[in-house]
Amino acid sequence: MSTPTSEGEDESPGAVIGPDRLLAFGDAVFAIAITLLALDITVPGDLENGDLGRALHRALSDIGAYLLSFVVIGVLWLSQHALFHRVARLDSCLLYLYLALLAVIAALPFPTRLISEYADTAAATAVYAGSIAAASALITAMTLRLLVRPQLAAPGTAPRRLRLAVYEGLVMVAVFAASVPLAFASPRAAQYWWLAAVPARAWLSRRIRTAPPAGRP
Repeated sequence: MSTPTSEGEDESPGAVIGPDRLLAFGDAVFAIAITLLALDITVPGDLENGDLGRALHRALSDIGAYLLSFVVIGVLWLSQHALFHRVARLDSCLLYLYLALLAVIAALPFPTRLISEYADTAAATAVYAGSIAAASALITAMTLRLLVRPQLAAPGTAPRRLRLAVYEGLVMVAVFAASVPLAFASPRAAQYWWLAAVPARAWLSRRIRTAPPAGRP
């Protein structure tokens, strides 16, 4: 909630910081998280020529996990920029939701390392899927906040576009959250299930964009 001063000014954290300043801070967190992902790709030093090939082969799992998380973080980064494009001002709820999102992003190198070293285990797969579901849920919650408090949205922001962003976010949450129990039956099947987010989001976006606006036949 806002805490007005005696002069009527809003000195809540969300009002004081401002969207642009917060987004710049968030961009730095995303960049550091991606950098930390790359630092996990290593091979032992002082290898013989014949051992280098085997070491590079063992590093393939690290590279695969890096590419997966790079794509995921990239999608989340684009989503948060699309969201902030529609934010005119912050309130405390938006601020704390975004800080929680940054906490998840900053920690993503840990589940990425787990999925790299223990990809065939249910625990590593579930932790990774849960992390992505949490990040997607936080961005979706921020978008819902704009729908509930339209005075926070930039002028001209269409509620229809916000609802589409919410539906797209819910698809990501559903796909990754559903893979958590699936991981305990088959970690590999759960990881393949993550690919369902791509066609599901594309189908949903196409369906909503081609649907007539409310009130029209």
